[in-house]
Amino acid sequence: MTDRTAAATRETAETDIEVTVDIDGDGDATVDTGIGFFDHMLESFAKHGLFDLTVRCDGDLEIDDHHTVEDVAIVLGDAFDEALGDRARIERFADRRVPLDEAVASIVVDVSGRPVFRFDGAFSQASVGGMTSHMAKHFLRTLSTNAGLTLHADVTGENAHHEIEALFKATARALDDATRIDDRRAGTPSTKGEL
Repeated sequence: MTDRTAAATRETAETDIEVTVDIDGDGDATVDTGIGFFDHMLESFAKHGLFDLTVRCDGDLEIDDHHTVEDVAIVLGDAFDEALGDRARIERFADRRVPLDEAVASIVVDVSGRPVFRFDGAFSQASVGGMTSHMAKHFLRTLSTNAGLTLHADVTGENAHHEIEALFKATARALDDATRIDDRRAGTPSTKGEL
């Protein structure tokens, strides 16, 4: 199997970010974004997707959490896209439904190279631990755009912490499934011959 790792960076007047990812990792994560709850979500994403992940972000949190969450998603998406390369021999499609207490999140993904995002649901509280709840939806949309994913997400629940965490876990599990190598495949899983 080829090495499916990548590093990506982004430096703007709003954020300075470094990300590394190993798609075939053990779930190890070192994350520092300055937003404790967001760090927890990224660590959960790594753990449940079995991705080795490092994220360092110095963002303009004195303004709000928007630029930090959005730009981390941009860089993480770029890193995933680079690590996947031509996407040869991957499973490509996956869906996962993950509960967390009263909350349930569902993710359906196609690692297609064509970014499409759909979201159904609402968050029960406006924010969790310094992260605005609607930024979880924005994170998924931006990740989808930059990693080249068709991503359909929905969530229900009564507690925004549980709702957001279920979304991150379901996304991780679905991406782990969809990016797995299928030894029966000889090339890219598309009648077009490429993704």
